[in-house]
This record gives sequence, structure tokens and C-alpha cells, in this order.
Amino acid sequence: MTTLKNDRFLRALLRESVDTTPIWMMRQAGRYLPEYRETRAKAGDFLSLCRNTEFACEVTLQPLRRYDLDAAILFSDILTVPDALGLGLYFETGEGPKFKKTIRTEQDIQNLPKINVNTDLDYVMNAVTAIRSALGGSVPLIGFSGSPWTLATYMIEGGSSKDYRFTKEMLYKTPELLHALLDHLADAVIDYLNAQIEAGAQAVQIFDSWGGALAHREYIDFSLNYMKKIVNGLTREKDGRRIPVILFTKGGGQWLDVMLDKGADAFGLDWTTRLDEARKLVNGRAALQGNLDPATLYGSNQTIEKAVKAMLDDAYANGEKTGYVANLGHGITQWVNPDMPKIFVDTVHEYSAKYL
Repeated sequence: MTTLKNDRFLRALLRESVDTTPIWMMRQAGRYLPEYRETRAKAGDFLSLCRNTEFACEVTLQPLRRYDLDAAILFSDILTVPDALGLGLYFETGEGPKFKKTIRTEQDIQNLPKINVNTDLDYVMNAVTAIRSALGGSVPLIGFSGSPWTLATYMIEGGSSKDYRFTKEMLYKTPELLHALLDHLADAVIDYLNAQIEAGAQAVQIFDSWGGALAHREYIDFSLNYMKKIVNGLTREKDGRRIPVILFTKGGGQWLDVMLDKGADAFGLDWTTRLDEARKLVNGRAALQGNLDPATLYGSNQTIEKAVKAMLDDAYANGEKTGYVANLGHGITQWVNPDMPKIFVDTVHEYSAKYL
């Protein structure tokens, strides 16, 4: 077992002492990096990039060569599970992911197969193992999945959606069908994340990208409770270390109080939530992650530094010494100048040390 040289990310998630605030960025391997675009061009298309072990490993490592990040995150996509269920994932230029088949009837749900993650998604596990080896213990590796609710919206709508028309119609007209689909997906995600952990992931994050589109009671019933099921089914220790679990619901900061008893170690926040108030509410019962507006990175050096320092002041306003991971409030965008994330990363490390 390789000794982990930098474990401050894992320590912060478990609310243990750290020397400086750890940081990583959602979507840190992506189109804003010219080296990523070059590798993607070699792969031919996005799915080929994900399915090629060498390329997936390469793009995972690229941001770590530029920035002093405290974690790597597996390069993959949240829609690998629906793709393995036979829905035919493809990408339209400028339109995002789409599926050739949709799930809208009871028969559609009954016809969904049970995934064997080690065969149907073996390329993901191959990537995890290769990335973990390539990291050589420099920083921990994060595995991830989409939440059942978020995966279901793509499967029902056939792609991205602004109003979730068909998903919400199912939710309010035939909720038992949606529950059946979500339960099927939760079982698949449990197997998927456990396989990533077995392959070498040292922490996992569940991306509930569209949970914020739900009303309060519906969020609990159709999103949060299924994430709780996943958390309860995960391997929580490997090689003598705890495997932290992060839940991230975009637009979900108002539900922190009901999230706290769901078994996760940490919760991601987007930029609409006050970090100081969130830390006060959580009161040391879990770690928090976030929550710089990704658009901040369009600004000047001075603007970025000011915003990052304000975020850190909020993170430590109540006297906490740990339990916080700096991150963006959502994924970094393709239009960011690749020089700017360095300002974000370096400011976090340099400024936060005074609090710790």
C-alpha cells in the first residue's frame, strides 16, 4: 500500500486537523485546459476519451501538473450508469448529452437490466486503478456518481432539461413508477461506487446536479432518501482508512438541516448558500465543501483573491479549525483562462493557514 503524501483533503472531510485548507475543483479536468482539448482530439470524441484508460488517466493528471491541488477526481461522466443500462448515450455538439431511448412507462422500467459494474463499466474501474497507480500516493483519488434523481431526469427526458416536464409528470401522476426507477438506480450506484472504491478510489462524491429543481418534500422523498440508501450501502473503510462520502446537491443549501442525519461525511455547497451560516448550522457534525462562484475565475487576479479570502473568512468565522474543503460551487467552465485557477488555489493555501 503506497503511503499517501498529502492527505489533508481526507483529513478535512473527517474533521481532523490540517495545516492548510485543502482544495480541488469540480470539473478540474476539462475544456478550459488546452492540453485536455488536445487529448480529447486524439481520442476522437468524449465517450472515447472516457473509455480509453490511457487518455482518462492523462486528463485526470493534467490539472495536477498545473495547480497545487489536494485531490484528483476520476475523469468520467455521471451518465455512465444509464449508458450501461442500454439507453444509448451520445453527445450532440453544443447540446450536451442525449439518449437514444427514454424511460417513461412501467414496462420501460421493468425492462431495465441489472448492471454488472465490473463488466459493463470495466473501463471506469480500469481508469481508477491506472490513475491511482499514476498518482503514486501524491494526493487522494475521488470517485463519483450521479444521484438517482439526477440520473432519472436524464433517462426520462432523454437529455438535459430546463423544466423536467416528463420527470415531474411521472413524479406527480405515477410516483410509484418513479420510485421504482430510483430504487433500481440506487442499487446500481451502490455497486458502481463500491467497485470504484475496490479499484482504488479513496473518497466518493454523489453529484445531485438537479436536486435543487425539486420542492422541499419532494426533494426528501425523491432525491435525498435515495442518496441515504446509497450511503448506507457503501464500503466505508479500505486499507485501514475511512472512505469519506460527499453529497453535493446544486441548489440544495436550504436542506442542510435534513441532510445531516443521512450518514455522509461532507456536503458540497453552491455559491447561493452563505458559508458562515451553513457552518454554524452544521456545528461540527459534518464537513462542508465549496462554494466559490465559478464565474469568479473570469475576474482579475485581485478580484479572485478578494473573493477567495472572503469565502475563507466565512468558512472560519465561527472559530472552526477544520472540516472545510475549498472548491467551486459548481464545475469550472470551459471559458476560464487556465492561468486563473492558480490564483484560486494558491490564495486558499496561503490565506487559510492563518486560521489553522
